[in-house]
Amino acid sequence: MLMWLVIMLCALLLASLSLIYLSSRVCRFGFIKNTPLNKWRRGFRGLLIIALVFVIIAKWLNFVNAIVCAFYFAGIWLLCDLGMALLSRLFKRSFRCYYAGVAAIVLSLVALSWGWWLNHHIFQTTYNLQSTKITRPLKVAMFADSHLGTTFDAAGFAQHLKDIEQHSPDVLIVAGDFVDDDTSKDEMIAAAKSLGEFKAPLGIYFVFGNHDEGYYGRAYRGYTGDDLVAELEKNGIQVLADEAKLLNNEIYLLGRKDLSADREGRGGRYKMADLARPLDKRKYIIVADHQPADYAAQAQAKVDLVLSGHTHGGQLFPFNQIGKWIGALDRVYGYERREKTDFIVTSGISDWTIKFKTGTKSEFVIINVEPKK
Repeated sequence: MLMWLVIMLCALLLASLSLIYLSSRVCRFGFIKNTPLNKWRRGFRGLLIIALVFVIIAKWLNFVNAIVCAFYFAGIWLLCDLGMALLSRLFKRSFRCYYAGVAAIVLSLVALSWGWWLNHHIFQTTYNLQSTKITRPLKVAMFADSHLGTTFDAAGFAQHLKDIEQHSPDVLIVAGDFVDDDTSKDEMIAAAKSLGEFKAPLGIYFVFGNHDEGYYGRAYRGYTGDDLVAELEKNGIQVLADEAKLLNNEIYLLGRKDLSADREGRGGRYKMADLARPLDKRKYIIVADHQPADYAAQAQAKVDLVLSGHTHGGQLFPFNQIGKWIGALDRVYGYERREKTDFIVTSGISDWTIKFKTGTKSEFVIINVEPKK
């Protein structure tokens, strides 16, 4: 909750400063600068133009994405102004045309277009690990944060599953936020059916994320977390909520309740030590935990591999590491090893509400675990 409060306050402050700065910059273009208006009227015209563009983006995408666009335009514009000022000093001349403004608009559109593509195009990321606890190779496929309906519908989700299935994984793990608060019941049902058709010899497993339960109740989206569980189980997907399954007689898969169950009073989850204590440590232990925020306890419990999502890889540069900086997360993206435990955080295959990924990419993950003598 603290993380979202900090992000919200920062976003509102940056949005206000960005809009003011952009308004002043637009006034430097000739179609305003060369008009017979006083300074205040030119400033008002610039503000009107920026406000109109902001409203159009907010209507097309949403208010949050309009803030993102305003920030990127302002940040890139400031860099272009500084660059042009430096060139003016080096060459000891002033430029008649406002080249910095033209460059800022072009570069901002390129950056945001690239971020849009990185968000809507799904990559494959592979990790290769070793363990003395297994006798045969293990291939794990994992994805998180599909937030169904944000960048693709149930039909698009089914196609992405086919792409993952081509890698012939032994097991598929869905690490939370399968659906979103705005995912319709029909889309949820169709996606659960597609998930049930996925072929994985050791099974398909699901753990809850903070959005899967739904923040606004049954009346808002037409189903509850229990309805989601029933639909998944009907299609053969095993839902793990603070429980472990033994796979192939040498691998434990331990799925945790989401951390939001504790933070939002929806029924606490067990401590990592209590969950791991009964497990045979001679076997390879994989933990699926949506939020990467319990690393110390997981390493101390001597589990072998922890898989998480939730962070969307930091989503936006240069704010990628905010969650870690304020202590809400242990890691934002990628691989880390603590003591004898491997940790992997995926950026997810979709988004929540922001339609750009300028600091990461959308992905699914393949983990190859090879026997080690």
